Amino acid sequence: MLHVTGSMQPAVGGPCQGIRNLIPELAVQGIYSEVVCVDDANQFSFPEDPFTVHVLGPGVTPWQYTGLLQGWLEYNLDRFDIVIVHGNWLYPGFATYKVWKKLSESSNGASKQIRLYYMPHGMLDPYFQVAPGRSWKAVRNWLYWKFIESKLVNQADGLLFTCHEELTLARSSFKPYMPKRELNAGFGIPEPPAYHASMRQELDSKFPELRGQQYFLFLSRITEKKGVELLLQVYLRLVERYPKLPRLVVAGPGLDTPYGENARHFVSSRLSLRSSVTFTGMLSGDLKWAAFYGCQAFVLPSHQENFGIAIVEALACGKPVLISNKVNIWREVADAACGIVSADTYQGTLGAWSEFVEMPAAAKNTMGVNAEKTFRHQFSVKNAVRQLMSCLSMEKVVQ
Repeated sequence: MLHVTGSMQPAVGGPCQGIRNLIPELAVQGIYSEVVCVDDANQFSFPEDPFTVHVLGPGVTPWQYTGLLQGWLEYNLDRFDIVIVHGNWLYPGFATYKVWKKLSESSNGASKQIRLYYMPHGMLDPYFQVAPGRSWKAVRNWLYWKFIESKLVNQADGLLFTCHEELTLARSSFKPYMPKRELNAGFGIPEPPAYHASMRQELDSKFPELRGQQYFLFLSRITEKKGVELLLQVYLRLVERYPKLPRLVVAGPGLDTPYGENARHFVSSRLSLRSSVTFTGMLSGDLKWAAFYGCQAFVLPSHQENFGIAIVEALACGKPVLISNKVNIWREVADAACGIVSADTYQGTLGAWSEFVEMPAAAKNTMGVNAEKTFRHQFSVKNAVRQLMSCLSMEKVVQ
């Protein structure tokens, strides 16, 4: 199996982390995988990954064009039975389609039928066509769909979605939308490392203000889409309402962007927030897991979230999640009573967060137990790979 993606840089999150989660479990099932990406080969390599990553960048322009990719695909594509392109709107997807189409139509082409799938990872969500400040990008996407992307989506062997909500939403964004197959392939994460005291010691050493403190955790990219300004505005109100409110830890890349700087200014200019909010930057390894295991609840009032790997990581650590109904797995969270779902508005987020703060300790504990059960039953990578293999009928490939 070949996975094609724009970037494998961990800070990008989403698709590249999903690939890293899937491939080791696919290997357990006897499926060999490689990855090709268009990161800058002079700046990035990924020797820590237990699979082959071909780095063919740098991809230039927002389209991530590189002249190296098409030639590599022409030489290598027929080594694979199945190709999955992760994401839409980028040159890697277009180049893969061109080479696949050429091999499929050539009388001297591949000796076997290569199956091509696109995994949008939420990039066909109608949010991106109507969100404030995206009017020009919406027009650009519509034109790109009309002349390029519709061919990729409608002529490939199918689309792979991470959950049912994503599959349903994708139908309303562009026309003509006629994929050959719509497949709810699922998504998941590996079992988190077991908690040990040294994790928390490392976190407390790096951020001494957290020592002995309870806190809420936001862990995601610091962007407008994630609702960070909403998070901080609601937390400011909660601090005024509840004198003994746990701290707020805001973790993730993006603090050095104008949006991130505005978020930090919002906190630093308010005394009550200055003493109760910690910005950590991006956390990884034991620091990340320490942040999850130590939090009271995970909070993400996102305006659009396809799957939310960090949400599932929190569930895996037995932590309740407070999320918006713009997170595509919100129904699963609500049905399993492992968190609280609200509208992605000030009042909605304030209501959900206040409800959790005022809950009896026993109810919070029950929610945490439900969280871990939900991870194991619905979002473990083992379950996700079984679902993916079933969608792709991979038993035919394994034989």
